[in-house]
Amino acid sequence: MLTLAGVTAGYGGGDVLRGVDLVCAAGSITCIVGPNGAGKSTVLRVVSGLLRPRAGEVGFSGRPIGGLPPEEVLRRGVAQVPQSQALFPSMTVRENVLMGGYLIRRDRALLRSRYRAIERRIPIVAERAGDAAGNLSGGQRRMVEIARCLMLAPGLILFDEPSLGLDPRSLAAVAALIRELNAEGATVLLVEQNVRLGLGLASHGLVLEGGQVRLHGTAAEVLAHPEIADLYLGGAPR
Repeated sequence: MLTLAGVTAGYGGGDVLRGVDLVCAAGSITCIVGPNGAGKSTVLRVVSGLLRPRAGEVGFSGRPIGGLPPEEVLRRGVAQVPQSQALFPSMTVRENVLMGGYLIRRDRALLRSRYRAIERRIPIVAERAGDAAGNLSGGQRRMVEIARCLMLAPGLILFDEPSLGLDPRSLAAVAALIRELNAEGATVLLVEQNVRLGLGLASHGLVLEGGQVRLHGTAAEVLAHPEIADLYLGGAPR
């Protein structure tokens, strides 16, 4: 569903990604891990259209999307749940979620239908509809951020550090929702500092280091790799 071939991209005069190749099959969950500054979030910015690649190709469902503006990438069915602080704090939960349906705003029936479906899937949307988003807990905000993303019924969902700042209960709820969305057909590409969580969710894994792919394979293979255990998990099990 998603392919990156030889993607080079960065900011100003410097390249953060240097010839990155990536394939996400339809219906998969792919997790990108790696040290700080490796380029993990930059991959998501390239895919979502927030950053134009300097070289290489990005394809989605067989069509090129590299360099398209973010609105057009959204129209193609790619949506991103940002890392944090992505809601408008003074707006209500309902208003924040409806903002996700901006591209379908003229189809009022579809907008209402999508919103009602999201209320049923993510109860906090109905329970706190009239409350300012700034009054929500971290876990509640993350659920509303995901709800907003779902208003466009994306085929590919990008998650940037979904575990960031969450307590264990909220983390479990977010992980369960990601699995549920994937089971219903959404392809997922996520960046995660919590390596055990991210690769535990994923079907496939990729390790970025210095803007290049260091290792890729099934999530189980990547998780079991001795270097990954030593670097991120406190050593391989004895």
